[in-house]
Amino acid sequence: MTGLARQMLDREEGVVMAGWHIAVLAGGFSAERDVSLASGEACAAALDEEGYRVSFVDVGHDIAEVLARMRPDVAFNALHGPFGEDGTIQGILEYLGIAYTHSGVLASALAMNKEKAKKIVALAGVPVAESLVVDRRSIRAMHPIPIPYVVKPVNEGSSFGVIIVREASALPARIFGAGDWAFGDSVMVERYVPGRELTCAVIGDKALDVCEITTAGHAFYDHDSKYAPGGSEHVVPARIPSDVAARVKDMALAAHRAIGCRGVSRPDFRYDDQTVNGGEIIWLEINSQPGMTPTSLVPDIAAQAGMSFGNLVRWIVEDASCQR
Repeated sequence: MTGLARQMLDREEGVVMAGWHIAVLAGGFSAERDVSLASGEACAAALDEEGYRVSFVDVGHDIAEVLARMRPDVAFNALHGPFGEDGTIQGILEYLGIAYTHSGVLASALAMNKEKAKKIVALAGVPVAESLVVDRRSIRAMHPIPIPYVVKPVNEGSSFGVIIVREASALPARIFGAGDWAFGDSVMVERYVPGRELTCAVIGDKALDVCEITTAGHAFYDHDSKYAPGGSEHVVPARIPSDVAARVKDMALAAHRAIGCRGVSRPDFRYDDQTVNGGEIIWLEINSQPGMTPTSLVPDIAAQAGMSFGNLVRWIVEDASCQR
């Protein structure tokens, strides 16, 4: 059991829980609405079991008015995607003076923007893959960088809109030129890094174990493999050399600090153990509000460190504040 887990278990019950009213914010109106509802429901149930007074709020455009009437002690932010984790809801909560969980306005906005986050993390000395941002429609005419490469929306999560372009693919022209594309005109084109999918949870100022993600029947860790039962396997601790795990944890904490994240974050990586000149570890992005569904990664990593789901959500609530 880690020191953090022991600290959480040793706290006197009732010191924080007595009378606290927690508003769990979930749903919203991004493409990740269903994922957010699942996260929120799981967290609300756990907080209720921990003894808090819990209100589950399906967030709509009237959320400022709802929260102003409700005046909870803490807003547990279980929203995902634009509005929920890009600094917008955080700004509303700051204006209302309601303590909230996870990262603040600036860190949330930076983490959500893949281009800006990558520049900041690279300046902190963390290796990133070469990339450029282009108009999605320009990919119809030519490959913007040598294949294979990854195309991803600049401001989305849960792998929405992510495509790996391989040698013989004509897919980008059909998808990125389509009129029903819903993820913005600017996309990031990034060098594809072969190898293993790794992630690491950062809680407070401590990087926990590294997790390896394996998928069955999926080309990569896409939306379906993330949220469908059995779509992926989380191996904690990852089956990688100890020095690689140590480097991933160092990089995870460096990225968390560089962006200015608070509470819980989850940086993602690729580890190339396949090519002749392999061994590189590449940071991909940071999730400032990781999923908290039954198939999510952070609860699995925390459990390996000795933290129950109830311990985890309680820690997140106790960490809440304004001016984050």
